[in-house]
Amino acid sequence: MPRRSLAIVAVASSSMASALQLVMPHSPRFVAQPRSGAPRCCDGDGVPAGAIDLGVPEVICGSCGTWVPATGASGTPVPCSNCGASICTSELDLAMSAGSYAAAATGSDAAGAPAAVLKMVAGAATATATGVEAGRALVLSQTLLRIGAATNRGETSNPEERAEARRLASELEALYAGAASLDSRCSGTWELVLSDTQLFRSSPFFMAGRAVCSNAAEARRYDSFCELHRRALAISTIGKVRQVVAVGGAQGEDYLISELEVRAGAVPFIADILPRGLPLPGLSGGLPLAIEGVIVTHATIEQASRDGWALYLDTVEIKGSNVPGLRQVLDAGLRLQSRSLGAALESLVPGYSNPKPRLRTTYVDDHTRISRDQDGKLFVYVRSSNSTSPTDYSRAAADLGVGALAASLADIWS
Repeated sequence: MPRRSLAIVAVASSSMASALQLVMPHSPRFVAQPRSGAPRCCDGDGVPAGAIDLGVPEVICGSCGTWVPATGASGTPVPCSNCGASICTSELDLAMSAGSYAAAATGSDAAGAPAAVLKMVAGAATATATGVEAGRALVLSQTLLRIGAATNRGETSNPEERAEARRLASELEALYAGAASLDSRCSGTWELVLSDTQLFRSSPFFMAGRAVCSNAAEARRYDSFCELHRRALAISTIGKVRQVVAVGGAQGEDYLISELEVRAGAVPFIADILPRGLPLPGLSGGLPLAIEGVIVTHATIEQASRDGWALYLDTVEIKGSNVPGLRQVLDAGLRLQSRSLGAALESLVPGYSNPKPRLRTTYVDDHTRISRDQDGKLFVYVRSSNSTSPTDYSRAAADLGVGALAASLADIWS
């Protein structure tokens, strides 16, 4: 690849922050956002008049997050001064280190920066104020994703990994300026990728259970209950954990819909269902059939403030069940009417009030969202779409997986 360079042209404005443009100077040198220090005027060597040379280019080490000076040609590996990892000073690294909010190319993409780089930089706006913070936020988000991928969203994490995830999340939260819970970017469909507690506690149903606790001792007992609950259901698998959020919508209705996909072996132990005395010594294991369903909890966001969302539990239901017969009953409208039940309890039980758990969103950008429950338990999400409509499970087959099993056997025997 021929040697290239990137320059940042800062266009001053009296009413708004400087806009940034990526251009190709005639001189083959790198110019990118420095980590610190005031911008200094360039000497005009191939850079348009009025441009500001933003100093020595720096890239971020993806392993430890250290800023490293990137001198030399594009593609030249640079050793990290902190951890020793090799960093490639590609144009993408330089573009992201610039962290510009409004970027555009002058000239053709072939002569300038690649189109993919320009598109990423153009969409690199985050909740932070500077390009340095934008680059740091990118590294923190990627590191959290790596921890989530390596620990099955935190389910298999050890204490050290959970501590590191909390540290990274806290640093990312510190970069956000403003009230994240009121940010319109919270709206959309989000997939849970990392948590420091049981995954099902991202549901408002379990948050409401915690909100009923009136003191620290009761909260500790509830934590222990949730841990035992997960261990008791270890034979089940938690699939996708999703939240559909609508905040500040045109309809005036704010809500959070939790979708928790669950799968459990329908016949986990063959030996327990076969007649005794059959000449099948050593037979163990289960049949490849599973019970599947989605626990869907709908909660109204009754109060959205800087301190988070007050959630009022409306309904809890099972969708997409693959159990024949039960599926038809569930689809006919069988659900737990939590709000109505709570209202009845309020009228019958002196001193009882419907729990309204609080969920705080502490960081959000176009791709990542961090939320915490009332105890500060961590939930990291990534955006899967901008949709605020719940998932349609009507096409899920109600056959206990027999159809998929038959198809697999046909492939084996064909």
